[in-house]
Order: sequence, then structure tokens, then C-alpha cells
Amino acid sequence: MTNTGMFFRMLLSAVFRRRSRAVMAVVASLVGAATLFCLAMICIAVPQQMNQEMRAYGANLIVTPLADSENSKSGIDDAMVEHTTEMVSAKGSEKHATYRYENVRVNAAPYVMAGVNPAQVRNLNHHWVVDGSWPSTGKVLVGRDVADAMGLKVGGSITIGYRASDNAASSGQASQSGTDGTDGTAQSGTDGTSDGQTSSGSTGAQQTQNGHVSSDIMDTSGTEFRVAGIVDTGGSEDSIIYALAGDVDKLTGSTRGVDVIEYSSGASDLTALVNSINDMTSMHVKAQQVTKITASDTRVITMLQTLFWIVSLVVLVFTLVGVGTTISSIVSQRRNEIGLRKALGASSHAIGVEFYVESAVYGLLGGLLGTATGYGMARWLCATVFERSIGFNWWLAVVSVVFSALVAVVASIPPVHRATRIDPAVVLREE
Repeated sequence: MTNTGMFFRMLLSAVFRRRSRAVMAVVASLVGAATLFCLAMICIAVPQQMNQEMRAYGANLIVTPLADSENSKSGIDDAMVEHTTEMVSAKGSEKHATYRYENVRVNAAPYVMAGVNPAQVRNLNHHWVVDGSWPSTGKVLVGRDVADAMGLKVGGSITIGYRASDNAASSGQASQSGTDGTDGTAQSGTDGTSDGQTSSGSTGAQQTQNGHVSSDIMDTSGTEFRVAGIVDTGGSEDSIIYALAGDVDKLTGSTRGVDVIEYSSGASDLTALVNSINDMTSMHVKAQQVTKITASDTRVITMLQTLFWIVSLVVLVFTLVGVGTTISSIVSQRRNEIGLRKALGASSHAIGVEFYVESAVYGLLGGLLGTATGYGMARWLCATVFERSIGFNWWLAVVSVVFSALVAVVASIPPVHRATRIDPAVVLREE
């Protein structure tokens, strides 16, 4: 029999003669591997899925025209929208939607109307709850607050009027509803069409564009739209009326760029992306993060990672103690055997290698069983707690098994060191 064959025969004989100790060492490694693999799977898979789901709750990046640029009056044109989108998509996956905001009147009350592409908005905001359908030609989607205030129902009608004086101060910028408190002087619309100047106290106010532009604060004329649906988001979107961009162009009598581009970006470093856009001063746009999305995302991921490291450290300590204690017990039981072998000429190195290999075997067995157990725990936790599915990560499984073997070997260093220092004369004298 070769030396290698004899070595493995002695190793197997030592394992099976002390099966209870071997089982204890394997269980210690199993518990450690199962816990660490389960936490690692959750900390890797769940944040990725949560990041994707967070992105379904709206934009994490918005781009607006610079206040002192020409874009502040004319909006962001299609070419600049395309260029900005190329910059965002170069850093990762992206979804976007564009908005043109105008102040309008409904029954003389001020509201904000947004010209949008429904497909873009729907793809970006999966959390929007729409009762009815999305806007189409001649049909609008109204926010829940607007519908409640006006008593609107799906399928009903709404008359929307556009007044140049409502939007003159902002010159095409996105406006907040209710900011227009006085009529003042009617100024030219964004397309340059002038409806003359009229003092706030004069009568016989002028109208243009079939009644769409008026300086009469009590004027209720305008264009009639059908209510295609009512959107409920629980946010500021509920106070806005959404229509096709083309319908807004017809209502205002002008065509211009958009006021806001919202992005849901998958960039790994969103701050760097924002800085790269803002550094391009020739673009005349300003990018900024939507903190309510990015902060929530970052906070959840940080909490999971912190939990992982804390629990991993505790589990690692217990695994080292468990395996180390088991190997120490085995060394104590085999003390006489070790002394006899050293008396017969066995070197300390050979004895140490045997114990290290034995410990590695315990670690490998515990790692294999623990990885399988950990995967089962991870699937159960993801399904019950996070309501997500999770796939098997092969490279992480390999790392888990190898790491378990290494931990077992490291835990066995102190007892093996004591074993190699056993004096055979003292042991044989005791016999």
C-alpha cells in the first residue's frame, strides 16, 4: 500500500472511530455555512430586485432647463432630450418621460396641465393607479384631487381654457397650480401671438384662439375634453391634468420643448451621472437626483448590508469556536495515539497535516450541506418576508464551501499546534 493510500486509510479510520465528534464538527460548519450563505444570497439578490422595484415607483433623476438659459423660455427641444437620454443610457438601463406644463383654467379655477406621452409615463410610473384609461386624442387623465374638487367621473366632460397671462410670468416653465392670483396685463403667448394689453380694471376682455386665451378671470370658455381616467398616486400628481402633448399644443396655440425630463436610471453611480450632465454647460440643462427614491433605496440596502456583516461576524466566531472545540476534543482523545506515532518516528508535520486534512473534510461536508440548507432558507425567507423569488448562485455556493473548509482549518490550528508538541516520553510513561 502506498503512503497516500495509508494516509487516507488512517484518516477514514480516525473519522469513523469518533463519529460523534465528527458529526459535531460537521454540524458546526453546517450551521455557519447555512447562515452565511442564506444572508449572502438575500443581501445580493434582494437589493437588486428592490432597486428595480424602487425604479418602478417613479424617477430617480430629473432634468430641467437652466433658469437663465434660452431653454427656460422655449423648453428642452427634442434634440436635447435625445442627447440627454443617450448620456443616461450610456451609464445603465433607463426609462424616461417628458412633461410640458401649462397653467390652465377649469371653471375659472387655476390648474396645471401636463402634455405627456402616455406610453412613457405609464412605463415609468408603475405605481400610478388609474381608474379608466390613459389620455388619448381629445381625452385627458385627471388627478384624484382635481376629480374630487370638480366632481368629475370617468367618461364625463371637462372644459379647459388657456390664458396667456397665466403663463407669461413663467414663460413656459413648469408652474405650480394656484400661483396666479391676479389677472394683470395679458401678454403674448409662447408662440409670440399677442392679444394686446389690457388693464386689470377694463371691460370687454379680448379672446383669441377660439376662446382658449382670455384675460377675463371669470371666463369659463375653452376646449371641451372627455375624462378618460382618474389617476391616484397619493402625491402632487393628483392635482394635475394630463393630456397628449399634441392636445396641449392645440390648446395653447404654440409648440415648444418640454419643461421636465424624468429618468429612472440604473446607473451604479447616480451622483457621477448628475455631475457629468451638469458639467456640460452647453446643454443648458440642470440634472438632479430625486432624493425620496434614491435615499429610500440606499437606506434599505445599507441596512441589509449592515445586518449581513454583524450576523456574519457572530456566526463566524461561533463556527470557529465550535470546530475548534471539537478538534481539541479529538486531539485529547488521540493523545496517546499521537505520542506513540511520534515515538515510532512520525514527524510533527505529518501529524499536523493529518489533523488539518481531517478538519478540512469536516468543513467541506458541513459547507456542502450548509449551502444546500442555506439556499432553502433563503428561498423561504424571500418568498415569505420579501415576497420575491430567488435563483441559485453557483459562484457563491463554491465560495461558501471553500470558505467553510478554510474556517475549519483555521479553527483547528490551536489544537493541532498542541498535538504536535506532545512529548512521546511523557505519554508512554503514563501508559
